[in-house]
Amino acid sequence: MYENELKAIKKANRYRKRELFDDSLIDLASNDYLGLSEDRELFDSAVKRVKRYKTHAPKASQLVNGYHPIHKEFEEYLSSLNSFSSGLVVGSGFLANLSLIEALPRKNDILILDELYHASGILASKLVDCEVLYFRHNDMNHLKEILDSCDYHRAIVCVEGIYSMEGDIVDVRVFDITNRDNVLLIVDEAHSSGVLGDNLLGVFDYYNITPSKNHIKMGTLGKAYGSYGAFILADKEIIEFLQNRAKAIIYATAPSVFDIALALENVKKINEKKVEISLKIDRIRELIKNIFDLKLDGLILKLDVKDSSQALVLKSYARNRGFLIGAIRPPTVKKAIIRLIPRVNIDIDILENFLLELKNEI
Repeated sequence: MYENELKAIKKANRYRKRELFDDSLIDLASNDYLGLSEDRELFDSAVKRVKRYKTHAPKASQLVNGYHPIHKEFEEYLSSLNSFSSGLVVGSGFLANLSLIEALPRKNDILILDELYHASGILASKLVDCEVLYFRHNDMNHLKEILDSCDYHRAIVCVEGIYSMEGDIVDVRVFDITNRDNVLLIVDEAHSSGVLGDNLLGVFDYYNITPSKNHIKMGTLGKAYGSYGAFILADKEIIEFLQNRAKAIIYATAPSVFDIALALENVKKINEKKVEISLKIDRIRELIKNIFDLKLDGLILKLDVKDSSQALVLKSYARNRGFLIGAIRPPTVKKAIIRLIPRVNIDIDILENFLLELKNEI
């Protein structure tokens, strides 16, 4: 039924498939920035935490009886750590964006997104009953122009802490520009939590921003936090509103109890080891600067290539050398790129040697 469409995808070098990779390959493709997906001690600690309770599965929606004590413990810990008054666990980062963007804008509001905002947010924007606008990527002057020129009851502005494909950090001016009445700022910290700031908490930490009532921080647990699921941190009133209006929360089974327990163990470990982890991240950034003359804001290394075909060739080259890298092609990005994640648990000398080899192939 879709034979012709699949042929066209393959011809354009855009065909994708799921693969099971050899564990011996060195992973430079995933978003497991801190290597916590391989930490067995933390896994065992999460198992012990879950075993304290009669139930180990969520069973139902959070608003029926799927809300577990581990969910609550994680929300309270993460909210306190990030200086927000309240928090909410969600099944995935995709569902977190869907929850926020589908529920918060009401009639006579405006929704404003960075043009490179995550696909989950773009999809959610199709469901809202208000005007949807986009500003040029990280262009704060353009964002200000939109806010100054529009009439609205509320404005909801959506940015990412670090953008998943470009790897660049949000301009700090977004906090000043949105610091006005009836404007909410959503910061998707999926790729900045655990990577940025003195406390490795993300862009609020990095820019020393004290969260206010108009700030919403969301992020995933499936990247630096080494688990699965997501979180939303905000003022108590906003969290209560989401519980009553966000369809992706009301009608979805509560997040996995074990995954939230694992995230709790991991976040506590990051907080305890933040100085040690930060030193490793700094060393990696210095290495990237020396080899490619590029400044990493987070831990996403984006390398431009000629086209999708070259991206696939380089991916194959890396695999033959024992490494997994990302060959990111349209429509995910406008132009094909190589995307590497120099995870902090990789031996720095092995990483350096491979990156020098890869540079010669590009």
